[in-house]
Amino acid sequence: MMGAGKTTVGKELARRRGVRFADVDHEIIARTGVSIPTIFEIEGEVGFRKRESQALDELTRESEIVIATGGGSVLDPANRALMSQRGVVVYLNVPPQILWERTRNDRNRPLLQVEDPRARIEELHRARDPLYREVADIVIDGGRGNPGTMVRQIEKAVLMLDKKFPCEP
Repeated sequence: MMGAGKTTVGKELARRRGVRFADVDHEIIARTGVSIPTIFEIEGEVGFRKRESQALDELTRESEIVIATGGGSVLDPANRALMSQRGVVVYLNVPPQILWERTRNDRNRPLLQVEDPRARIEELHRARDPLYREVADIVIDGGRGNPGTMVRQIEKAVLMLDKKFPCEP
């Protein structure tokens, strides 16, 4: 979800693991040279989602990378399949109230430029939460914990996964 802390936590996880970090939204901005709101304005959400899927496909082909997906990446079944097949998926589960607190003053979130952004966040959370849970290997409570604590929880959970699902050659 937008405002969950994917970029902050992802950067710290990548730093601790000594691997590259990529944020899908930032990749799209770098490739197009324009902001996400501008892409939405010109191409609409459909055009943006197409760019998002392409960037996700390319990034998930890399090894030794931590990727922060866009909040809506999970909406596309093909994206969910890419994430599941090509990596370990971590869902930072954050309650809508906290998402609202984190995003209410951010004008760079096109989906929240509506009459009632708080209701929109609740609607998006209801729609996306089951999809995140469907694809997640690990679910971390991203409510009030600090990024360092969440990273340590992720690292511990990944170790448990490695024991359960050894890496294949």
